[in-house]
Amino acid sequence: MGLFVLVAGTATLVFRGPAAGLDALAGAGRLLLSVLPMMAAGVLIAGFAQMLVPRDAVARTLGRESGLRGLLLATLAGTLMPGGPMASFPLVLVLIGAGADRGSVVAFITGWATLGLQRVVTWEIAVLGPKFALIRFLASLALPLIAGAIARRLPIRVATPTGERL
Repeated sequence: MGLFVLVAGTATLVFRGPAAGLDALAGAGRLLLSVLPMMAAGVLIAGFAQMLVPRDAVARTLGRESGLRGLLLATLAGTLMPGGPMASFPLVLVLIGAGADRGSVVAFITGWATLGLQRVVTWEIAVLGPKFALIRFLASLALPLIAGAIARRLPIRVATPTGERL
């Protein structure tokens, strides 16, 4: 990421000049100030959720042995999760820390991204109409389950930024 920032900054200075570089920095500062409250809220939500979510219940319902039921519950939770990535992804870290396996986490994220009811109601029905929104929703229903099942079978081990292994 740092290399990309360096290359983009250098290219801006070389091709557009120092004034454009300063404009870019000012724009980045304004963007940071606009997203900072949402980031803080997401981190606070995750902190409170970490204290409220019982680890044993998460491990039991969304852990390695949860099977299809765990994928279904994670998909449902992702579908019902309001808000954008600044609310969802900190919660994902809480679920991982509480014992959710990678299949459930992938099902949650995929359910949130493809089936999120908040987006369907707010945007898709309003912009695309209820029939098309329903077709797209129904056509996507199985995707979180498929993605979660595949994630459980991939022979790749990963570590999260908080150090948990999935």
